[in-house]
Amino acid sequence: MTRQEEEAQKELRRIVEDLKRVRSQLRDIAAALPSNLEEAMYAEEDPDVATEVRSIIECVLTDQIGPAVRDLAAASEYRRKDRDEP
Repeated sequence: MTRQEEEAQKELRRIVEDLKRVRSQLRDIAAALPSNLEEAMYAEEDPDVATEVRSIIECVLTDQIGPAVRDLAAASEYRRKDRDEP
């Protein structure tokens, strides 16, 4: 592995830790909001701010932050297999 590749993976590991902190902060924000989810499911009008913000945070965590943490962590640990390995 080249020095540039090692540095890139080291930086990825730092970014993964940053993303984990962001994920935790977003979870804290969502948890601090009042919960009106049951009401929102049956509401015929637009949801209140808390419900909308919580919903967006949950989608971002599930669809973007979680996969980014997983994929970047895997990339930061990737090692090319030797040609002799199965």
